[in-house]
Amino acid sequence: MERGTRPAVLVTGGAGYIGAHTAKALYEQGYFPVVFDDLSLGYREAVRWGAFVHGDIRDAGAVAEAIEAHGVKTVIHFAGLIEVGRSVVRPDLFWDVNVAGTVSLLAGLRGRGVDRLVFSSSAAVYGQGGAQGKRGPLETIPEDAPKAPASPYGDTKLACEWMIRAECQAYGLSAVALRYFNAAGADPSGQIGEAHDPETHLIPLAIAAGLGRGKPLTVFGDDFDTPDGACLRDYIHVSDLAAAHVAAVKVELGAGAFEPVNVGTGQGRSVFEVVDAVGRALGKPVPFSVGARRAGDPPSLVADPSRAQALLGWSARCSGLDQIVADAVRWETSPAYGSGIRASVADRSSSTTPAQ
Repeated sequence: MERGTRPAVLVTGGAGYIGAHTAKALYEQGYFPVVFDDLSLGYREAVRWGAFVHGDIRDAGAVAEAIEAHGVKTVIHFAGLIEVGRSVVRPDLFWDVNVAGTVSLLAGLRGRGVDRLVFSSSAAVYGQGGAQGKRGPLETIPEDAPKAPASPYGDTKLACEWMIRAECQAYGLSAVALRYFNAAGADPSGQIGEAHDPETHLIPLAIAAGLGRGKPLTVFGDDFDTPDGACLRDYIHVSDLAAAHVAAVKVELGAGAFEPVNVGTGQGRSVFEVVDAVGRALGKPVPFSVGARRAGDPPSLVADPSRAQALLGWSARCSGLDQIVADAVRWETSPAYGSGIRASVADRSSSTTPAQ
């Protein structure tokens, strides 16, 4: 795509799920996304807006070259590993990619005119989350809630936040750390959507079970202290999440400012509610069984999103559960998915991946 007069934004990990949706949102808002990705987890087919640079964030020289080549003043940093369970068995890998990668990224942008960084953080920094209830409403989580990550993944996200805050104070960078809750859904066009390998997220697993593409779903625990006994999570449509990143690019902040912001709806939906919503969208029930709780699963993780509205002027607009599920089903059954990214997922699954 031709850049013209569009301001360039470097999007690390922009070939991944949230990164690709954000690249689309940036382009639609008049920016020129420069996707920087090593394609270890993302897909080249998902890069449809702006330019593509193949590179690893742990290579500060490659980051610097991309910034200088495209005249980048703003960076959105998604690139990293996200699987909580894998982080428990390979914490070294997560600290290398997530933390050392962010160190290299900061070195690559330092002194090159970049004045805004938007960081992909996570609700995992809060650990077990809000206060327990007696099968009634549970508290939402504000940004100043205690930070007590329950996994190496959460540890790395919090460490990156601390590092970015210090970078802002030392060098005058301004940054927004967006703490996501549960990203879900797909672009309503059906062009891009969720394609993890292996898939671990509830909604695509429920859809696969309902379509007969995967094994019956397992609901991990029905004895939590919540209204229906299942975990409560705050599901945010990926398009709303992408819009939050654009708002974080646009917001006026002073040099040295660091702003952590929750991105969620403020409403928790249970696993059983999600399974029912998928069944409604497919027109048939989703086969599932109830299994034991997973270690470390908090009963409730629900955002207090009021600061996002106050600081960024952002609020969720398309994150109703039925809309999230409908868009996810459209993506999972669309020709675009079947002819493009799904084929890449299958190829990657059938190939031998080198040990990391």
